[in-house]
Amino acid sequence: MNFSTDVQASIMAILPEILMTVLAIAVLALDLVWSRARRRDLGYVAGFGLLAVALIVLLVGGPPGDETSDQLLLGGMIRHDTMAQIFRVMVIVAGGLSCLLTMGVSRLNVRGDFYAVLIVSVIGGSLLSAAADLIMVFLALETLSITLYLLAGYLREDVRSSEAGLKYFLFGAFTSAIALYGLSLLYGFTGETNIYRVGRALATGGLGDAPVVLALGLITVGFGFKVSAVPFHFWTPDVYEGAPTPVTSLLSTASKAASFGVLLRFLLAAFPPPELLGSLENVQDYSQLWVQLAVVLSVVTMTLGNVLALVQTNIKRLLAYSSIAQAGYTLIGVAAIATDRSGDGAAAIAFYMFMYVLTNSLAFGVVILFANATGSERIADLAGLSRRNPGLALAMTLALLSLGGIPPAAGFVGKFLLFRAAIDAGLVALALVGVVNVIIGLYYYLVIVKVMYMERSPDEDQPIPVSTPYTWALGIAAAGVLLLGTILVTPLVEWATEAAQSLYVLL
Repeated sequence: MNFSTDVQASIMAILPEILMTVLAIAVLALDLVWSRARRRDLGYVAGFGLLAVALIVLLVGGPPGDETSDQLLLGGMIRHDTMAQIFRVMVIVAGGLSCLLTMGVSRLNVRGDFYAVLIVSVIGGSLLSAAADLIMVFLALETLSITLYLLAGYLREDVRSSEAGLKYFLFGAFTSAIALYGLSLLYGFTGETNIYRVGRALATGGLGDAPVVLALGLITVGFGFKVSAVPFHFWTPDVYEGAPTPVTSLLSTASKAASFGVLLRFLLAAFPPPELLGSLENVQDYSQLWVQLAVVLSVVTMTLGNVLALVQTNIKRLLAYSSIAQAGYTLIGVAAIATDRSGDGAAAIAFYMFMYVLTNSLAFGVVILFANATGSERIADLAGLSRRNPGLALAMTLALLSLGGIPPAAGFVGKFLLFRAAIDAGLVALALVGVVNVIIGLYYYLVIVKVMYMERSPDEDQPIPVSTPYTWALGIAAAGVLLLGTILVTPLVEWATEAAQSLYVLL
């Protein structure tokens, strides 16, 4: 590869981040020159700007040539492959929808600095999805985390928002320090920072299980915190409830998608199954350590999330525990990827996260509109929503059915793919636990549907209006949930399965 080709490839590898940096600067510039009334349109600039970046990444942001070729760029910091492209697209879409949802929050919709920080957060998530070096993993993770701390506590005059930001910061800083120590142990054991070279050095270094288990456990704390896996979930309900709802939407979608994106790559590269190491001899298999860990975390996370969601009366807290349960389902796919060479497990995670981004954005969009109109986030106050705004009730129903795994919503296909990957990998018991948890989850999702359609409210004669930006946001999310459950299932699954093959090519 000559110099000019190398530069071009490197630019394409970070094209999303370049475009989003320009967008963040443009938003700040417009915030300075526009009047306060005009600044209400900043959400359109940020939201549709991010969606345009996602479209560009989708159309031209993939890697050139063969997936098995060397796609490590920028000194090995970034792996520019199709799996990174898929996760980048979903992270950027989540950010764009969150910007459009912000336009309904009166204290935030004229704040250009808020939109700029949100875009920087998306940049961190995008880089995390493609990170291939311990240093880049930590830098991207902290770029994502620190900006989310700011966004969660952005409403300083709101006690709940300030409390959410402080809790998220304290817990996040603590777990980040623990994860950093785990990453430093990997560097100390191997003398390498590139995760692929770390994997080869660990496999041939003869360390034994104890030090690797220690490093893996410490790193799991950091990733477990980001995806809300039990027992690192304790921050989730309070932060989800207290943070501004568009930030909660971003927290539950972009942050989780980016974390699962890098988790797939990191586990397979740093702790690879022996078959992926080719001709190397006398290698140690550390992959079963994280498979067993993923199985345990999956069972505990989805069970506790669903059980605690049953008793919630606040819709945001219920969606927080639902988010925990969804992380548990996704960990089923993580446990399957070590033994599933077909790529079905990784493809199932990619599909599930794409579905989840759109579904949760749809649900939180309805929550914002309802809370703005009524001042309430109680589930009981959703009574009569089908008569106050049939479209909103239908959108919420679609989101709940998708989270519960009911066709034709995309959640059904996502859960089917995860359970099939688990069975193909020999994890039949784990798949059965997942099915039982789906049944538990259906109960509290359908209770909300019952409240919206069957229970009466004295305010039924007061309609809930839907503004133009929310029409766009809810329309895009609802269309995505339906299309991913019907027409686009095969194309996306085939694309994700083909992309997953690159994860099993250790460069």
